[in-house]
Amino acid sequence: MPAAADGAEPRRAGLHGGYEDARPKWSDPAVTAGGKARATVSPTRLETLWVNTGTLCNIACAHCYIESSPRNDRLAYLSVADLRPFLDEIESEGLGTREIGFTGGEPFLNPEMTAMAALCLERGFEVLILTNAMKPLMNRRADLLSLKGRFGAKLRFRVSLDHHTAAVHDGERGAGAFDAAVLGLRWLAENGFPVGVAGRALTDEEPGASKDGYRALFERLKIALDASDPKVLTVFPEMDESAEFPEITTECWGLLKKAPASVMCASSRMLVKRKGEGVLRVQACTLLAYDDRFSMGKSLVESLKPVSLVHPHCAAFCVLGGASCAG
Repeated sequence: MPAAADGAEPRRAGLHGGYEDARPKWSDPAVTAGGKARATVSPTRLETLWVNTGTLCNIACAHCYIESSPRNDRLAYLSVADLRPFLDEIESEGLGTREIGFTGGEPFLNPEMTAMAALCLERGFEVLILTNAMKPLMNRRADLLSLKGRFGAKLRFRVSLDHHTAAVHDGERGAGAFDAAVLGLRWLAENGFPVGVAGRALTDEEPGASKDGYRALFERLKIALDASDPKVLTVFPEMDESAEFPEITTECWGLLKKAPASVMCASSRMLVKRKGEGVLRVQACTLLAYDDRFSMGKSLVESLKPVSLVHPHCAAFCVLGGASCAG
């Protein structure tokens, strides 16, 4: 490496020729470590409003991106009273939001989960609930059947099933987790709820092997789910906090032939209630609940501003991985 000039920041050889500055990656919201303009995503609409119901969960997954567990209440339970003003804002501001999505933690641990779903459905929104489909969901079966009777297919579910084999899923979530999730998944499907599955593709699996595995699992369980439909089976890249990903520059959109509008933060925001804070925050996306750089404001209208892609998840999941939580 050439010696730096006196008083100058050292530089290192770049991946694409030339030299990169020695500033840390993912640090400057406007410029990458290589000195190029960082990509941003401007909002196109608020298609989906996500609601984080709280970080408490009945299990602790080995690689949970939000660190949910039976003890983590860093994000407090969100209530009907918390949610109602944001639904009012959608109506008063004419935001045209189609869907309210609930995530956690495990949403069905929140005592007001079904009441919040009912409020949204009564207001005419579609509702999508992300769940591990274990005991907390099964404890709400009567309430869920009542909602289905009133609102039909406007209430949908996505079940987290980390792999199509019990060994991998239980390795992530604990012994018996796979069987418990499958029990809940079958109950939802057999009772006519629109349901999908969120899975993971392992880094050492051949392309397409993951979907083939889920397809075989659905056939074995006699569940009528189409693994080839991305709205039914969403396969996320494997979570690896130690992996290195390139920063996304403005040039990447053209190189990747990807439109900024296709990234989740172009059309969604998430409500969070941080423990000890009296006011809810609106975060840019579901993956980054704790990062202040992705706190977009205290109202939905205020939050509708460009998002700087200044986190590895932006590359790993949304731009390069092509993942989306949207239903």
